[in-house]
Amino acid sequence: MPPTASTPTGVVNTVTESPIDVAAVRAAVESDAAGAVVGFAGVVRNHDGGRQVLSLDYQAHPDASTILAECCRQIEAETGVAVAAVHRVGALQIGDFALYAAAASAHRADAFAACAALVDRIKATVPIWKRQHFTDGTSEWVGL
Repeated sequence: MPPTASTPTGVVNTVTESPIDVAAVRAAVESDAAGAVVGFAGVVRNHDGGRQVLSLDYQAHPDASTILAECCRQIEAETGVAVAAVHRVGALQIGDFALYAAAASAHRADAFAACAALVDRIKATVPIWKRQHFTDGTSEWVGL
């Protein structure tokens, strides 16, 4: 699903312009068999490389949601751990969640490892680009 302002609450394994529904991401992985649920929040911070950040803009390729969902399927297949994630695009402010990922398994080590692998895979493969706006009035694209 391409990112749109009308992405419904509760949708996971996608890219959206809407605020991330953390409860939906967690609910997508939780089960009675899971003794550990691990979540990761990628949060917009107020600095980068010694410069003060005012805000960020994220843009995504039209296939970004499909690729993010595939990352989730791959990590589940590789680890046997339930995972889910949502990445936000558009204008984000300091403190906003840009990415939320979750993993659930019987034991914490497996959940932590799967969540870390999922975040790394998303960052490495999903075509999402970040533009940082600095307090001095300048901006720059990151990771191009």
